[in-house]
Amino acid sequence: MPVSVENPLIVQADRSVLLEVHSPRYEAARDTLAVFAELIKSPEHVHTYRISPLSLWNAASAGLTAPQVIAGLTEYAKYAIPENILHEIRDWMGRYGRLQLVQGPKGLELVSADETLILQIQRHSRLAPFIAKQIEPTRLLLKDNVRGRVKQALVKELEFPVEDLAGYSDGEPLEFELLDATRDGRPFGLRRYQREAVDIFWAGGGTRGGSGVVVLPCGAGKTMVGMGAMRKIGQSTVVLTTNITALRQWREELLDKTTLRDDQIGEYSGEAKDIRPVTLTTYQILTYRKAKNAPFIHLELFHQRNWGLIIYDEVHLLPAPVFRAVADLQAKRRLGLTATLVREDGKEDDVFSLIGPKKYDVPWKDLERQGWIAQAECAEIRVALPDGERMRYATADAKAKYRIAAENPLKMEIIEKLVEQHIEDNVLIIGQYLDQLHEIARRFEAPIITGRTPTDERRRLYDDFKAGVIKRLIVSKVAKFAIDLPDANVAIQISGAFGSRQEEAQRLGRILRPKRDGSSARFYSVVTRETREQEFARNRQTFLTEQGYRYSIVDHELAQVGGEAVSVGD
Repeated sequence: MPVSVENPLIVQADRSVLLEVHSPRYEAARDTLAVFAELIKSPEHVHTYRISPLSLWNAASAGLTAPQVIAGLTEYAKYAIPENILHEIRDWMGRYGRLQLVQGPKGLELVSADETLILQIQRHSRLAPFIAKQIEPTRLLLKDNVRGRVKQALVKELEFPVEDLAGYSDGEPLEFELLDATRDGRPFGLRRYQREAVDIFWAGGGTRGGSGVVVLPCGAGKTMVGMGAMRKIGQSTVVLTTNITALRQWREELLDKTTLRDDQIGEYSGEAKDIRPVTLTTYQILTYRKAKNAPFIHLELFHQRNWGLIIYDEVHLLPAPVFRAVADLQAKRRLGLTATLVREDGKEDDVFSLIGPKKYDVPWKDLERQGWIAQAECAEIRVALPDGERMRYATADAKAKYRIAAENPLKMEIIEKLVEQHIEDNVLIIGQYLDQLHEIARRFEAPIITGRTPTDERRRLYDDFKAGVIKRLIVSKVAKFAIDLPDANVAIQISGAFGSRQEEAQRLGRILRPKRDGSSARFYSVVTRETREQEFARNRQTFLTEQGYRYSIVDHELAQVGGEAVSVGD
């Protein structure tokens, strides 16, 4: 379809793209944009995307071409696309692959058909120290052990992504099989999209495979993709997880769905230092040090065995000290798993450089339509701050303002109504502040899990919740990551970490496991109106809209007097 005023996209010269939500072509345009642009904000009527070098490089690494991106924009554009945008798309995407890392007879080489580009790199003050010598006008021999740092520097200094074709060193062999059924007899096998993700990551075992990021929603089986990659590569593996609960769940999944034996799987944590052919560890232990300026002694784990694969679970949370270690591990195959590439610290370019580009991504709504994750209905319920708290809020500093809004006592009324409305459902109540959570636990006589809850007690409560012994569970921020609660179908979020989009991905993921009866999941955020909490909630709305979910906003007071078309529980 040619450019038309009936179309929903307005492409602007500053690389922003406006998408009209109420257009009949909204969903098709949104799905096209999601492949090569980043959603920035999503108010009710017009959503704003941005085309960036990184978004285009990720698209290029997945096989998309500049003509395809331009055709996608043209298909839905309301007005002619500015010429500078067309030029920049061709320029940025044309940069991907112009520089390559290859293994030469004397070591690692940086090569390009563009002699001028090679000369520019030679003369750059930040890049010259990595160069041993020039071999030919189009080839540079690099110094030892600079593979990761060169890739980082070229992106940051020259905005040139490097296609790394230098290959990998093999690790110790590891033979195992994926089972056809779990240990308790349930049929098991990788789903089609999980097999696709593994195959694209592996890429036939050549130099174009073996490093990169797979993006799948929570509940879509990222762990299964990890196990599939381990089986495909067949070499010793270290898996980095977010916490001890995630570590234990990886262990359970490996024992349940593969032929790996218990004595082949080691735990490297604060509780054990057991290194085996498959070793599971946490980001916390790797970044532990005795003093601020002391070394990170546990990073030595990366060198204590000849690993063939390193898996970074929830790679968007990879801590900065681990990035430095990853820079020295470029000869190892690397798989990042995540529900969102958004990082709150803005280091998406480091993930791209050091773990690898995005290799596979499936929209949440696609998996929902196929029945692999539950349908979800998302609502933000806004409640006023009590008169007695408004003066305290007005005079507080920024951090205190957020907490006052988050602990708004009027939220309790909302929670009571939601719990009553969902009395037969399996309800998670998730929050940030312990005093507030303990009060809710007392009010509803419900168990609570916090960072201080012993691991065995957590596991017992999770098991009771899965079995239906308890219908309500109060959880602190420990619930953000790696809690497998397939029967939870309602989440009530009463406070969060300053509107983190990555946090929203995890919290929504807690209720997206498919339901046995095919029912939908409900996700509520209770927010104090006209406060910093409402401002931060916009990030949550952006994330949910980015994934294709309709995000309704309910004003509690108006709903009470009939001023809204929906009730608190609609």
